[in-house]
Amino acid sequence: MTSAKRAAEPASITHHSVAIEAAAGPEGSSVDSGPLQPPSSATTLRVRGGEPLVTDGPFAELKEQIGGYYVLDCADLDEALRRVATIPAARYGAIEVRPLMVMPDQA
Repeated sequence: MTSAKRAAEPASITHHSVAIEAAAGPEGSSVDSGPLQPPSSATTLRVRGGEPLVTDGPFAELKEQIGGYYVLDCADLDEALRRVATIPAARYGAIEVRPLMVMPDQA
């Protein structure tokens, strides 16, 4: 792959992701989504002994990074997987799918 093509991929992924969001429309199953800044922009907070400890950088050094997130309202896992398969980033990496935790007061 040429460096020019590699440099164009993030813009292409963003363009396609925005198109997917627009296609979902108000009746779609998309609840929220957004890209994240790179891990180097992270700030990590831990509370120890009642005191906050703030450090620059990500929680852990990882080979893979979370580039963004989607919250989808789907009837079941099969529907979620069908929707996620249309996300352009799935062609270049992996997308983890998991349900939101329903808290007792939300049930």
